[in-house]
Amino acid sequence: QVQLVESGGDLVQEGGSLRLSCLASGRTFTIKTMGWYRQAPGKQRELVADITNSGSANYADSVKGRATISRDIVKNTVYLQMNSLKPEDTAVYYCYARASRVYTEYDVWGQGTQVTVSS
Repeated sequence: QVQLVESGGDLVQEGGSLRLSCLASGRTFTIKTMGWYRQAPGKQRELVADITNSGSANYADSVKGRATISRDIVKNTVYLQMNSLKPEDTAVYYCYARASRVYTEYDVWGQGTQVTVSS
């Protein structure tokens, strides 16, 4: 199995920047994609960005141009750099990984890290 631990959540002012990190452990060689979702109070969890093993990244429209996802395969870590933060970015950010096992894939989630943007 794969385990994920996020870090980097914080309280920041509007316009500020933040970098979230997610460290994967366990059967990391089975990971195909890693990324970030977020969930604001009263809202559904939504994709922020993800990145494949080959480095292909995908972003939500709401963060395009403000967020950069990167992945260090050797360190088994994925990062989310967010700039020009807005109050609407306030949410719990969850790291996820899609991993493979025989004939199937499964998703693993971290425990979440709180990002709060004050206006």
